[in-house]
Amino acid sequence: MKRFAFFCAVIAMCALSGCSNGSGSNSSTPTLDEVFLTRRSIRAYEAGKTIPEAQLRELFEATQNAPSWANYQPTKYYVATSKEVHDAVLDLIGFNKERVANASALIVSTFENGKSGYLQGQQTNEIGEGWGAHDNGLSDAYLVLKARAMGFDTLIMGMRDSDGLRNLFNIPDNETIMAVIALGYRAEEPRAPIHKSLDDFVKFF
Repeated sequence: MKRFAFFCAVIAMCALSGCSNGSGSNSSTPTLDEVFLTRRSIRAYEAGKTIPEAQLRELFEATQNAPSWANYQPTKYYVATSKEVHDAVLDLIGFNKERVANASALIVSTFENGKSGYLQGQQTNEIGEGWGAHDNGLSDAYLVLKARAMGFDTLIMGMRDSDGLRNLFNIPDNETIMAVIALGYRAEEPRAPIHKSLDDFVKFF
């Protein structure tokens, strides 16, 4: 009986202190606030590091939870992991080429036209295709935050040759190419940027 009581006490202490046998929370998993605070736009990556496809799939599965207009999920991703395609993408991103040459993967982010912002094929308000870009941005935000939570780093790049990327990945004409996102492991610790005062961009009424 004493042994049983001791065993129960140990279980209770573990429950209160957050002990885990592997089925519970992982103490090495960062909190959401830690992800926000440590995510940076990284412009130097460790060479020779790859990311397994299973982890890439986990990363993209997270983007499916991003909100989108009527749940149309208009965002599409084209992922360059092989050296041949990776190097081809590098030649299509301008001056960022040297910065992200060692990234493990280069991701082209697009969205389908005529989905977000439309109802039965009709534009619902003056923003139009801007809603597609809006939903694409939300999906990309989930991507870069999940990447940081998994220990990876990213750089979203707007400088890109859209025609070249369209030809390389055979991207349909009904998709707008938005950005190329570098994914890998940071080779240096960036400085934290200076942020605006909250009152500069939030107005309470």
